[in-house]
Amino acid sequence: MNPSVNSMNRVVVTGMGVISPIGNTVEEFWENLKEGLSGIDRVSRFDPSQFSSQIVGEVKGFDASKYMERKEARRMDLAQQYAIASAQQAFDQSVLGSDSLDPERAGVVVGSGIGGIETFEKQHAILLNQGPNRVSPFFIPMMIIDMCAGLISMRFNFKGPNYATVSACASGAHAIADAFRIIQRREADVMITGGSEASITPASLAGFCSARALSTRNHEPQKASRPFDKERDGFVMGEGAGMLILESLEHAQKRDAEILAEIVGVGQTADAYHITAPAPEGEGAVRAMKLALKDAGLAPDSVDYINAHGTSTDLNDLTETLAIKKVFGERAKEIPVNSTKSMVGHLLGAAGAVEMVATIKSIQEGVLHPTINYEFPDPECDLDYVPNRSRKADVSVALTNSFGFGGHNITIAIKKFVP
Repeated sequence: MNPSVNSMNRVVVTGMGVISPIGNTVEEFWENLKEGLSGIDRVSRFDPSQFSSQIVGEVKGFDASKYMERKEARRMDLAQQYAIASAQQAFDQSVLGSDSLDPERAGVVVGSGIGGIETFEKQHAILLNQGPNRVSPFFIPMMIIDMCAGLISMRFNFKGPNYATVSACASGAHAIADAFRIIQRREADVMITGGSEASITPASLAGFCSARALSTRNHEPQKASRPFDKERDGFVMGEGAGMLILESLEHAQKRDAEILAEIVGVGQTADAYHITAPAPEGEGAVRAMKLALKDAGLAPDSVDYINAHGTSTDLNDLTETLAIKKVFGERAKEIPVNSTKSMVGHLLGAAGAVEMVATIKSIQEGVLHPTINYEFPDPECDLDYVPNRSRKADVSVALTNSFGFGGHNITIAIKKFVP
């Protein structure tokens, strides 16, 4: 039997961590977002000259040894290293300790769209060239998507609910939604949640190139990701991780934790339409936003800001714009809407989590980061996209959207914390 609304826990955020193409801490990531810094450049890990798209948002200067022993790192895929690093940052900010934590009431839900594909490609090459006996005994645990959550639970001795979410580009947001529900239902007091992705590999890039989903603006990488701009020609692959510590309000207040924001509602839908294209006029996205507002008990007029999915593809940006108009009517043009992907690219399964961090920083600081590369207005995309320069804004209520191949839609509603 589901608990009544009145008996449900309030859920707050007390820690955040980020590994991204524009910074490997929340502070660096956020400062560079506000400055409008692009993390997009030519692929450096392999020769991309045969690929139609040769540009990506790679994580730069990541040092796994700051978070784990070198031997441990060699037994993890890069996606797992990013997950551990960002989880450690979030845990440290939350100042959680063994004296304030029941391990059996603490869990982990972490999403990834693709998981350890770099490991898969390398070990498959070994299988073909050297035979089955040379395949690493760590191949499977380094590859499977659930291991980010498993490794995090082992690191922090979290013995509560523990699993992965997989919904393509909505994976990280779905993980946060599940963690939110688990605490709301009083099944745990604390959750580490978010998403991690490290899929900048030859096979991944080739697959997205063949699907004609990527920008081919190879001659000017930093201008390639241009959400809502008329000259947009596809998304740019990115990588990284975002993690959050969620707690019940009661648990956080009992230990006098600093509360960064409150998650108040979630809306989840399916397009049931096409494997890659969004439903016409954003029908699924409309329902996701409406459900999130209903779940939060919020009126559309209360929303101050939307962190868009904003991929820089022709169809997504158009349908997301239409969806916002359908939900908010005439007021849609008054609501600032921005795209974090304009600077970091599309972090796939980690996107929703990293964008949640950006949204919470906007609430905390009263600043909206820009959507960069907005140079040529599209008559069909005519909202306020916070073009090119950051802006001060009082944000009490925000929505963040994530949509994934397969027709997955999710909207999360976040509020400035008021006791």
